[in-house]
Amino acid sequence: MHRVLAIEDHAPGHQGVGPRLAESGFDVEVARTGREGIALALSGQYDAITIERRLPDLDGLAIVTTMRSVGMDTPIVLVSSSQAVEERVQGLRAGCDDYLTRPFVAEEMLARVEAILRRYRHTSAPATVLRVPPLELDLIRHTLTANGKPVKLRPAELKLLEYLMRHPRTVLTRTMIFESVWGGRYDPASNIVDVHIGRLRSRLDTPGMPSLLRTVRGSGYLLG
Repeated sequence: MHRVLAIEDHAPGHQGVGPRLAESGFDVEVARTGREGIALALSGQYDAITIERRLPDLDGLAIVTTMRSVGMDTPIVLVSSSQAVEERVQGLRAGCDDYLTRPFVAEEMLARVEAILRRYRHTSAPATVLRVPPLELDLIRHTLTANGKPVKLRPAELKLLEYLMRHPRTVLTRTMIFESVWGGRYDPASNIVDVHIGRLRSRLDTPGMPSLLRTVRGSGYLLG
């Protein structure tokens, strides 16, 4: 079963994509705001993403740009009530794979999502080994090497490192890390992210060498 993330507002009278995909047998998760949607999308656990162009907090186009800028290649359908050609062009150039305008027929929407899933299946294969030099993480064997030497990590540390390695050279906030690795809502009073980052850093760093996992003051953490 395909997993789809629908980032859309549920205003009265809104023609939602998520419920219609769920009715057609997709495993759908709905994010009500753009920020929530970005945090969920960065987990990398979806086969496709639909994004509402107009959201309460963010422009859907900005979400597409953000996802593509960090290397996400998950297929995206941008949904809008605007029929303007320039908006469709903007969306496609920003990195979305298709553009759906309202009012739409449910069958057409479903066909478009199925089409991008077929294209993505034929051109992409899920990575089973992540590499951010000098680190190499095997997701099948759950093993890590640094400069060719094995490094032992606990399950939670492996999961945290996997998330960091999927978004190298990207500043990740504590909220993004917690919601993607542990799930649920992040409590600013909790230090669980900082504790696990500290443990991970102690296992990865080489004495006398710059840390692979850097703290970006006031923002979060960055790997690479």
